[in-house]
Amino acid sequence: MENFDQIFTLLAEHEGFGLNTDILETGLLNIIALVGILIFAGRDFLGSILEERKTTIVQGIQDAEDRLNEAQKRLAEAKKQLDQASLVIGEIKNETITTKKMLLKSDAFAAKKDLKIRFERALATFRSKERQIFLEIKQQIISLVLTRTVTRAQEAFKPKDRAATLINDTINKLEGDLL
Repeated sequence: MENFDQIFTLLAEHEGFGLNTDILETGLLNIIALVGILIFAGRDFLGSILEERKTTIVQGIQDAEDRLNEAQKRLAEAKKQLDQASLVIGEIKNETITTKKMLLKSDAFAAKKDLKIRFERALATFRSKERQIFLEIKQQIISLVLTRTVTRAQEAFKPKDRAATLINDTINKLEGDLL
């Protein structure tokens, strides 16, 4: 706080702020000489540092451009591969649809063939049963006819002698036809 007060005291004594034109007192020559020596002595040092920095920056930019070009090449290659993969996927989808259609046709054909075989078996079974039933009916008709014939014959030929004579005559006739 004391220094602060001294500043104001000095300002009051010297009549305020002003420009000091005495070059030796201000040290301006000293500062210019120092800057000149620094530039002369430090030119090589600063030049090499700046040149190295410039080389590093140029190299960094070149590396970045190379990486950018490489990335663009890889992007183009990836796009080509994506297009090729899309084509392959499209072909696979088409082949899948074709295969599905063929399998459906094959399944339909197999089902139709299986149905035809089953129908033919059912028809054969039906015809077999029909023949069997026809034969059974025929046997029953023959049996009924024979039963009625025997019954009528017995009624017509009640006396045993007459039946025996008729049977013997029939057997004799048949023997003559057979010989």
